Amino acid sequence: MANSRKFFVGGNWKCNGTTEGVKKIVSMLNNGVVPSQDVVEVVVSPSFVYLDTVKSSLRSDFHVAAQNCWVNKGGAFTGEVSAEMLANLEIPWVILGHSERRALLNESEEFVGDKVAYALARGLKVIACVGETLEQRESGSTMDVVAAQTKTIAERLLNWTNVVLAYEPVWAIGTGKVASPAQAQEVHYELRKWLQENVSAEIAATTRIIYGGSVSGANCKELAGQPDVDGFLVGGASLKPEFIEIIKSATVKKSG
Repeated sequence: MANSRKFFVGGNWKCNGTTEGVKKIVSMLNNGVVPSQDVVEVVVSPSFVYLDTVKSSLRSDFHVAAQNCWVNKGGAFTGEVSAEMLANLEIPWVILGHSERRALLNESEEFVGDKVAYALARGLKVIACVGETLEQRESGSTMDVVAAQTKTIAERLLNWTNVVLAYEPVWAIGTGKVASPAQAQEVHYELRKWLQENVSAEIAATTRIIYGGSVSGANCKELAGQPDVDGFLVGGASLKPEFIEIIKSATVKKSG
């Protein structure tokens, strides 16, 4: 079934960029030689203020994502951006539940679940993030944590067509530490098994589960070779030329 899940590579630019810097990244992406759209789906996620700049200048086979959106429709919520606004700008994707927002902004599992459901209801596609801290991994509760986070999302969904699950071990984000291919595969396998037992066999087989956490040009091919790793959500490396190499790792799946 792995070959039926199109490889997915997302680039999360986080709170980085200037107008000139963003233009340079877009130019690098536009000139990159990568596999075709039937092999890999590529989405990049600049800060809100650069979304329109990137969308209007990025090659047509790459798409853009917002890094967050509000939990409900717009109104008196200063500083927030609604799903309706993103849909109005024809921004197709949004990242929700990223560990940085969970930890730094105290977004609860319920809040994340509500945001995922609302964004989907407004026609957006969602990259929904789950992942454990180092303490949780060392205590042996990795699967309890990611299953609970996934459950809160699953309880609110009727349709998984526009959802990509991103497993991002918090201890590996921006630290240079990477879950080994075996560690990543183990969690992805268990997540897929959880979907099979708690949602449906079809959803388990078709939902893409991508890995995020210090993915680089050096480790992407080995990670991509794991049967339940369907792509990546890339942080720092998505700002650099090596992002093209990470996109190219999709061919590992096609040749496998």
